[in-house]
Amino acid sequence: MSKKPIKYTDHPIYAGKVVKDFLPRPEDLVLKDDTVKVTLALNESSYIFFKQLAKKHHTQYQKMIRNLLDDYVKSCQMMEMQEKHTKGPEYKD
Repeated sequence: MSKKPIKYTDHPIYAGKVVKDFLPRPEDLVLKDDTVKVTLALNESSYIFFKQLAKKHHTQYQKMIRNLLDDYVKSCQMMEMQEKHTKGPEYKD
């Protein structure tokens, strides 16, 4: 298959038209949750696992652990809600 030769020109190149900046500021894209600092003792193998995984994904291992716990809590809350729903209005904690 033969390639067509590229034709160069001295004419000006127009990049397009200027549009109004509609993107939010980077600070507005960061979701900030209320957090509480805790001290957590992990098994060494768990610590190494999260450190390696975080390095592979270019993130912080603390953030990964926090997200894991948040997902676990959401899952437990959903299961609790489903139990209350299936047991009816007489169910109380």
